[in-house]
Amino acid sequence: MEGGHQAASKTEFTECWNRATASPYIMRLALSAGIGGLLFGYDTGVISGALLYIREDFEEVDKKTWLQETIVSMAVAGAIIGAAFGGWMNDKLGRKKSILTADVLFFAGAIVMAVAPAPWVIIIGRVLVGLGVGMASMTAPLYISEASPASIRGALVCINGLLITGGQFLSYLINLAFTKTPGTWRWMLGVAGVPAAVQFILMLSLPESPRWLYRQGMEEEAREILSKVYRPSEVEDEMGAMQESVKIEKEEESLMGNTLGEKLKGALTNDVVRRALYAGITVQVAQQFVGINTVMYYSPTIVQFAGIASNSTALALSLITSGLNAVGSIMSMLFIDRYGRRKLMLISMIGIILCLIVLSVTFYEAARHAPAISNQDTLSFGANSTCHAYTNAPNFSSWNCMQCLKAECAFCANSDSEFLPGACLVADKSIRGVCRGKQRVWFSEGCPSKIGMLAVVILGLYILAYSPGMGTVPWVLNSEIYPLRYRGIGGGIAAVSNWCANLIVSESFLTMTKTLGSAGTFLLFAGFSTISLMAIYALVPETKGLQFEEVEKLLQKGFRPFSKKQEDQDSP
Repeated sequence: MEGGHQAASKTEFTECWNRATASPYIMRLALSAGIGGLLFGYDTGVISGALLYIREDFEEVDKKTWLQETIVSMAVAGAIIGAAFGGWMNDKLGRKKSILTADVLFFAGAIVMAVAPAPWVIIIGRVLVGLGVGMASMTAPLYISEASPASIRGALVCINGLLITGGQFLSYLINLAFTKTPGTWRWMLGVAGVPAAVQFILMLSLPESPRWLYRQGMEEEAREILSKVYRPSEVEDEMGAMQESVKIEKEEESLMGNTLGEKLKGALTNDVVRRALYAGITVQVAQQFVGINTVMYYSPTIVQFAGIASNSTALALSLITSGLNAVGSIMSMLFIDRYGRRKLMLISMIGIILCLIVLSVTFYEAARHAPAISNQDTLSFGANSTCHAYTNAPNFSSWNCMQCLKAECAFCANSDSEFLPGACLVADKSIRGVCRGKQRVWFSEGCPSKIGMLAVVILGLYILAYSPGMGTVPWVLNSEIYPLRYRGIGGGIAAVSNWCANLIVSESFLTMTKTLGSAGTFLLFAGFSTISLMAIYALVPETKGLQFEEVEKLLQKGFRPFSKKQEDQDSP
């Protein structure tokens, strides 16, 4: 294994390209395993568009915010369990079998969702998909990392991150393709089974991780795989590094124990693993508490918050944000091993905080200048159609569109201009039909706004700030920061932390927007992001270009963020 970094004039991506063209097997391995990232990304993106049409098919889903949040977040709940079991499966059965199991679960979940006759069946399918996603989210980068030369490890693991964003982009394309097709959301969710089946077939022809094989005593099998991945002159060096690593592990194995409880105790009492977990969990939780998956899960809904009423227009604009996410992932591949993991995350967090603050101000101004409610226009639809909270309000004459939506009613825009006073009506399918029948626009998520498109632009900048750093680096860091003997359980704990944070955010987002408003919600995320920035600065070391054994030695000494050497590394 090469422990050094390439000259400053070359990027990791260039070296990766050179190696991949010389040995296509490396890229075949990374892309096949990286389909796990594609599944992860597709599931994240597809539900955002499918939810718009599930709400139209099932009125109970449309009326109950908690049911919408549950449909979205049950995949996350499944992913928590999947990530937890994935850590055990990785250590016990190997990386390859874990990926194959994830594919089976994902495929089964996609079929269940596609044929679901009721919301509760969709939820069951979401849990199954989540189990698969949870396993794949931690296993795919681990598999790629352990089969990659150190000099291009970061770039190859970034392929997993690139395929996550590629999966999100693909999901929005699929969503748009099926907007006019009978069955809309069923096709959107069912198509997810295709990449799972493709990966299952591809993985059958690929080997197990060479590091896991060596750990199991299958040295010749490990050597054979390494000979396909490394240059001939590097194979023996890598074998020697693994031999030394395994020898140390076996000496400590008796202290670790065999049960999960004993391994957890061993991990938490080991200085190296504990410090690695501080860093690994910090970046995984931070990745979620910047609010990214609220953007991915609810992207079309957020666009509607900004005053874009059309489902198809909201999906099209969401496609742009997803495309920017993919661009950011490519940027990460270019820069991660030149500038380092730590610096990319710190810069990324600063950009995220600025965008969230500006986004909060934009939503605040949009709400403050929302169109007024016309009492005459409202009453013209009839007493039964008028929003009851509006008619019973003592100050109804001062109401605007935003107050109407907060009362869980809907705004029927003025036929002459969306920005003129309109009607506040009961949020009901039949009344929505009457409103649209008069060639008027129905707003149920956000109000017409002249600065709504500005919010979409800032959302795009937020994605560009997030993707190159916080989007891919946490997974790269967690694939390389733990000692081999604790890599499965360490990665599992960090992945579970990621999914738990994801569950908290996705299960509460719509409720927060109703309670705090869109402006207050994004300002709260800015606060969480500021805390995360400080935590990353204090706890996360730089690991670029280091062998796994060198990372272990770095953590053994302890990380000091305020040392002169570290400050020099952090400076541009």
